[in-house]
Amino acid sequence: MSEQPCVRTVEGLVEGRRRQEHAVFRGIPYARPPVGALRFAAPVPLRPWEGKRQAAEFGPPPPQSVPHAGPPAGSPAAGTDWLTLNVCTPDPGAAGLPVLVWIPGGAYVAADSSDAMYDPAALAAAGLVAVSVNYRVGAEGFALLDGAPPNRGFLDQIAALEWVRRNIAAFGGDPGRVTVAGQSAGAGSIAALLTMEPARGLFRRAITHSVPGWYCTRALAEQVAGALAERLGAAPTAAALSGVDPWRLAGELTALGAELPGRHESWGRLARAGIAVFPVVDGEVLSETPWPALAGGRAGGTELLVGHTRDEFRLFSVMTGRLGTFTDADARTALELFAPAPDGAAAYRAAHPGASAEELLETVYSDALFRMPSLRLAEANAAAGGTSFLFELRLNSPAMGGVLGACHSLDVPLAFGTLDSPTGRGLVGDLPTPGTLAVSRELQRAWIRFATTGAPGWAAHRPGERLTRVLEDEPRTMPYPEEASRRIWEGRAPAPFDLV
Repeated sequence: MSEQPCVRTVEGLVEGRRRQEHAVFRGIPYARPPVGALRFAAPVPLRPWEGKRQAAEFGPPPPQSVPHAGPPAGSPAAGTDWLTLNVCTPDPGAAGLPVLVWIPGGAYVAADSSDAMYDPAALAAAGLVAVSVNYRVGAEGFALLDGAPPNRGFLDQIAALEWVRRNIAAFGGDPGRVTVAGQSAGAGSIAALLTMEPARGLFRRAITHSVPGWYCTRALAEQVAGALAERLGAAPTAAALSGVDPWRLAGELTALGAELPGRHESWGRLARAGIAVFPVVDGEVLSETPWPALAGGRAGGTELLVGHTRDEFRLFSVMTGRLGTFTDADARTALELFAPAPDGAAAYRAAHPGASAEELLETVYSDALFRMPSLRLAEANAAAGGTSFLFELRLNSPAMGGVLGACHSLDVPLAFGTLDSPTGRGLVGDLPTPGTLAVSRELQRAWIRFATTGAPGWAAHRPGERLTRVLEDEPRTMPYPEEASRRIWEGRAPAPFDLV
């Protein structure tokens, strides 16, 4: 048996495993476990270790606030070394390879880099060094608590990128050619990182799929933290909650999210989201949302590949069992809460005169939650001096009888080439169509080209032309396909969730 690959990082020696034609290192810590005296603190630098540290297994995920979540089986309390990352490299002895750092999503309440859908084998085979990151989510990462820095999940991501800058050359990567990539909350995280001073210089390019417009004001975040702490009979402070079992706290946040629509109407749009904790525009870690920061010149642009799916909201209506049940009242609520003020509701009805209540609701939610934040990020990045490339996925998934359409998250297994992973099969079906395979190959090539050269293979999205790559059975480049929605949202950035 050949010797396993070893790499000396700044913090110590790690031993990975050989897998196919590349080397894999898993569960490498980039900061000390955020428990005990470090609970709810900013990430604390590692202590160097002596000898060889095994890096063969994924680190434990941070507590997840999703139904039925609990500590993974197999280790006492599931382990608390949540702040770890994984590296997959074609050759640890190489030099100057492009690097892609994946920040997984999950509505800011769940994220697990060990998901087989994120298997980076295809990226490594194409010559990229791939890194995936665990970071604090839910209450651990984003609840606004007295005595704790806000947006700790973002601080974790910055600490991971600092680790990459220090160490990735030892794995064959070029610290000057780092591309950050993410989908959904991972993409929203990157949008925030684009404007945060501590993240400046830690990456060169960014890939963002389905950027969410989910931020909340400090006033709303304080009420959410108070309601969460009240469920536990505690004060909304780091000191009071530090003794609460992390997975119990995560479970209470799940329960709070489930009861939002019926009990917290004063929380406005957040009450309809079904998720209680989001990043906070706190004036400290995050001074403003990404769109005005970029468009107003308070942050510099970058090379950005951004995209969304056509039917972003369909996944959620299917998952909740609501597909086919939405009423006129549901559509009115969606328009009142999520169409841009003051005339967005009327503009949507005028733009879609023959739409059913469900079609109108799906359009509004798809736009407000993902499509328009993605488009506006591309525009704002260009206004800040960057180069933006835009795509829309319009490939219909054959899974579940075709009801998913081109839904949220469908693009992830396509980009990673993990159609046979459990989540991939759930999104694309057991037997991918030739069109699905072709789109998967194109999206993979786009990622690899972009991370390597800064261009995915189609024209940039510029004012006037607004060229967009449309990914379907016969991909083509054309003017932005959601023009009616673009006009409704023109000049309007996603506003933070607030009290009403």
